[in-house]
Amino acid sequence: MAMSASASLSKAVKQQYMELPQGDKVQAMYIWIDGTGEGLRCKTRTLDSEPKSIEDLPEWNFDGSSTYQSEGSNSDMYLIPAAMFRDPFRKDPNKLVLCEVLKYNRKPAETNLRITCQKVMEMVEDQHPWFGMEQEYTILGTDGHPFGWPSNGFPGPQGPYYCGVGADKAYGRDIVEAHYRACLYAGVQICGTNAEVMPAQWEFQVGPCEGINMGDHLWVARFILHRVCEDFGVVASFDPKPIPGNWNGAGCHTNFSTKEMREDGGLKAIEDSIEKLGKRHSYHIRAYDPKGGLDNARRLTGHHETSNINEFSAGVANRGASIRIPRNVGQEKKGYFEDRRPSANCDPYGVTEALIRTCLLSEEGDEPADY
Repeated sequence: MAMSASASLSKAVKQQYMELPQGDKVQAMYIWIDGTGEGLRCKTRTLDSEPKSIEDLPEWNFDGSSTYQSEGSNSDMYLIPAAMFRDPFRKDPNKLVLCEVLKYNRKPAETNLRITCQKVMEMVEDQHPWFGMEQEYTILGTDGHPFGWPSNGFPGPQGPYYCGVGADKAYGRDIVEAHYRACLYAGVQICGTNAEVMPAQWEFQVGPCEGINMGDHLWVARFILHRVCEDFGVVASFDPKPIPGNWNGAGCHTNFSTKEMREDGGLKAIEDSIEKLGKRHSYHIRAYDPKGGLDNARRLTGHHETSNINEFSAGVANRGASIRIPRNVGQEKKGYFEDRRPSANCDPYGVTEALIRTCLLSEEGDEPADY
């Protein structure tokens, strides 16, 4: 099993240093999305005291020419603190700080989708939009081979692995448990986890989160997963189809509701939203992965519990549809619906913004409106 060299460094020796007192100083790890729209970067600065809110955190900058975000001749980019969490790696009083990225002219970077997402969320805050996102991922060795798979072949076919228990069915549970606890410590709204259909594939769920918090919490949960995997010497992949052939892909199913949908008779509002989504399928496919639908084309084939990327469909309890209405929602005539199209490597800001634009702002056509 190919593991990183740093995984073999002594964690016990490191722990001696991590237990040293740090005085009144606080370490703040600033986290941002790079120019790929899916990679995360981070760096740390010292603060003189523990920040109590975002307003206590200073702006910072970085070299955008090294993160696919600018050219070298004009490379300074600004980090604007947006959300703060407890740091599960350095522990209290240290912080994780999720940031927005602005260019040299203070305009948002191309992959800063948070800024428009927040604008759109503020327009509909009286409708209290809730989201829950189901993040699938695959644990890989540093050579890109799925964790625990035979080095020169494949494990047994899919069937025993989903929610499986036992060394021959669950590959890498230590990572899942460490990530779950680290998210709880950080204050991330993680609400569950399970082994997925393909061996070495797992899922965690984040939510319910209202408005902009959905994107903030999912991105920080992803960051924590990458850091946990780094400690174990393996890699977390959000590729939507890491292994070609008769193996499940990885998605990020997105559950959505408004106050109206959650109240008695809310099924009507759910059905109205689904009708609007059906008329805007290509816009959503473009918003649901960082390559404008190209990544998802490998996953949304109509097989392996997916819909076909070129067709829109909806149904009660149907995991082969674009939109699934859970059976209990159909029975109670209120609740939420699940959009099964977003890719595992989607930007949650882009996904949640697209749902609000189509379902609540009643936008039509292939381009988002400019407000």
